[in-house]
Amino acid sequence: MNAMTRILIIEDETTIAQLERDYFELNGFSVDLCHRGDEGLQRALQEDYNLIIVDLMLPGLDGFELCRHIREVKEVPILVVSAKKEEIDKIRAFNLGADDYITKPFSPSELVARAKAHLTRYERLLGKHKPADRDEIHIRGLHIDKASRRVFVRGEEAAITTREFDLLVFLASHPNRVFGKEELFERIWGMDSSGDIATVTVHIRRLRGKLEADPSNPQYIETVWGAGYRFTV
Repeated sequence: MNAMTRILIIEDETTIAQLERDYFELNGFSVDLCHRGDEGLQRALQEDYNLIIVDLMLPGLDGFELCRHIREVKEVPILVVSAKKEEIDKIRAFNLGADDYITKPFSPSELVARAKAHLTRYERLLGKHKPADRDEIHIRGLHIDKASRRVFVRGEEAAITTREFDLLVFLASHPNRVFGKEELFERIWGMDSSGDIATVTVHIRRLRGKLEADPSNPQYIETVWGAGYRFTV
């Protein structure tokens, strides 16, 4: 990463915001700070950032609404850093478009490492695909176009997020093979999955809701109890 890589940190606790900024600047990033949610949203939408870090409990506009509004307009990595530890909060954040969720207190070095991993993945997805990736998958009414990153279900386009698309393509590219949650997290998110298994579960649930005629009786992504998930053909 270089100094032109811009990060927006939206965090109302000054000490934490400055700590995050210091670590990112030491790693060569350009960092802007906002301490209110409404001001952070304005900057996020008006300026071009490579990654946005969001707290959930903010004055003006909470982090959940921030994620929703940003994701409606921009395809940029969003990392939530919050003291809220409940799984329901993580699930809600992921459903609203967050790419990662880190609980306070956190390791600044781990935050930087996760940010770099997401930046690398987004850069690759924005046009750095290998020629071998430019093909399509057709399975029982499901059409996945890797080149355009579009998914069609029974002729209708499905609204698939970046991470959902990555997960779907990976599973569909390895049909009938069972992958554990830990392995899926490591392969799709690219980091240690310890404590983040809910991320995979949430994204599988969201994919089923968008792909399956009956999400409670999935025909594409099946659960193999005690083992993980597989894409059936």
